Amino acid sequence: MIRVTCAIIESNGEILITQRSASMSQPLLWEFPGGKIEAGESEEECLKREIREELNLHINCQHMLSPNTYTYPNKTVELIPYVCSITGGEISLLEHVAFEWVSMEELRQYEWCPADLPVITTYIHFKTSQG
Repeated sequence: MIRVTCAIIESNGEILITQRSASMSQPLLWEFPGGKIEAGESEEECLKREIREELNLHINCQHMLSPNTYTYPNKTVELIPYVCSITGGEISLLEHVAFEWVSMEELRQYEWCPADLPVITTYIHFKTSQG
């Protein structure tokens, strides 16, 4: 099983989503950015490193949401989502082909990587239960 973190980055009431490049697995599908946890690295360290490497952003991890496991034909991933905020940097796409700032209501309008779909449901439940 591959352990992967993802960032649900919030800013001004919107959420940052990214589109995978044509050369990546799950080509051109949308996802919450993140990546694989390296040996000796905590989940939060991984997420901060990945977001810095992929988007040139510095983030603060605020809330961990429930992880979910998804089995693709060639691998199984445990996706560990964190709600995050930006602490610095300007978005620069270093791996993805596009990004969008979307409202919570707009999230389901995109074509997502299958592993990210349960994260959307978990995030919406988290936000609506906060009141």
